[in-house]
Amino acid sequence: MIDAMQEVKVEKGQVIINQGDDGDVLYFVFQGSLDCYKQLPGQSAPTHLLTYTTGMSFGELALLYNTPRAASIKANEPSVLFSLDRECFNNIVKESAIRRREKYDSFLSEVELLQELEPYERSKLCDCLISHTYAPGSYIIKEGESGDTFYFIESGKAYATKKNSSGQQETVYEYENNDYFGELALLKDIPRQASIIAKVRAAVCVC
Repeated sequence: MIDAMQEVKVEKGQVIINQGDDGDVLYFVFQGSLDCYKQLPGQSAPTHLLTYTTGMSFGELALLYNTPRAASIKANEPSVLFSLDRECFNNIVKESAIRRREKYDSFLSEVELLQELEPYERSKLCDCLISHTYAPGSYIIKEGESGDTFYFIESGKAYATKKNSSGQQETVYEYENNDYFGELALLKDIPRQASIIAKVRAAVCVC
């Protein structure tokens, strides 16, 4: 992939891709930042979705599914990108990228908390997921700690424990594949309400 990439320097205000255009290039941000805007139905002005910074990528949807650009990307400062064209993308990463995205998108589409997301927003959330493996008996989160991460179980099992009125830990719930937890700390800005412990070897995705 490194050998196939081309350096692209862009100026502040330069539009890299336009929503609705055909696309045949995937971009990686090496330096700088770029804003992503999408024109949503019924709205007069484009909606800002996110800002791309170093280490992030964009433009893959058009290559994965042969569809028009789903959003517009504009540099908000001088930036350096690396581009990968369609042919190289297809030969190197397309198949594995599709499998990963479809797997995570299928799960996220069933999460009630995320039902209001646009498909494009959900697809970008898939790209943010990071998988961690926990040995049996290890803590994934601990009751009382602050939390800024949302989890779901990719494989394996875990269980939740919570202090009862006597101060003893008791099991209150068991999690299996595709279950999720950790959202309360994000939604309500409160400490973790329970501890989550791996019951068997568990691969947990976080975002």
